[in-house]
Amino acid sequence: MMNYVWAGLILASILFGACTGRMQQVTDAVYSGGGAAVEMALTLAAVMAVWGGLMRVAEKAGVTAAISKILSPALGFLFPGLQRNGPAARAISMNVSANLLGLGNAATPFGVEAMRRLQEENPLKDTASRHMITFVVLNTASIQLIPTTIAGLRAKYGSGNPMDIMPAVWLASAVALIAGQVVNRLLAVCSERRRSLG
Repeated sequence: MMNYVWAGLILASILFGACTGRMQQVTDAVYSGGGAAVEMALTLAAVMAVWGGLMRVAEKAGVTAAISKILSPALGFLFPGLQRNGPAARAISMNVSANLLGLGNAATPFGVEAMRRLQEENPLKDTASRHMITFVVLNTASIQLIPTTIAGLRAKYGSGNPMDIMPAVWLASAVALIAGQVVNRLLAVCSERRRSLG
C-alpha cells in the first residue's frame, strides 16, 4: 500500500512541476534528496556497525548472558510458563538488551529468532500465542537506555549534545511499555472470559 502512496506522490510532484514550469526544482530536489538519503544511510550504517560489533563482543564475552540473568525475573513475570534458560528466553533477552541500547536494527534478528522459537512452542500454529503477543508488545514499546540511532541522527545534523534527549526517551519509552503491557493484559483477561463464557 505504501508503495502506491509514494509512487503517487512522486508522480504528482512531476506532474505539478511540469504544469507550473518548475521541472528544474523537481530535478534539484531529486538529486539533493537522494544525496541526503545516502549520507544518512552511511551515518546510520556506521552507528549500527559500531554498536552491533559491541553487541557481538558482549555476546562472546558473556555480558549478554549476565544481562539475561538480570532480566530473568522480569521476563518470568511477563512470560509465565516460558522456560527461563530455553532458546526462546535467550533470544528474547538478546532482543531486549539490543533495544535497551537503542539498536532497533541489531534487535531485529533476535526478535525474529524469538518469534520462531515461540512458534515452535505454540500448540495452535495458526494463532499467535500469549507469549508471542506479549513479545510483540515488548519489542515494539521497549525501554531505551541509550537512544543510539536517534543520537546518531542528531549528531549528523549538528546537535551540540546528541544525548541530551535521554530523559525524554526514558520517560516516553517507559510509559509506552507500561501502557502496552497493561492493555495486553486487559485484552488477555477479556479474551479468557469470553472463551470461558462461550
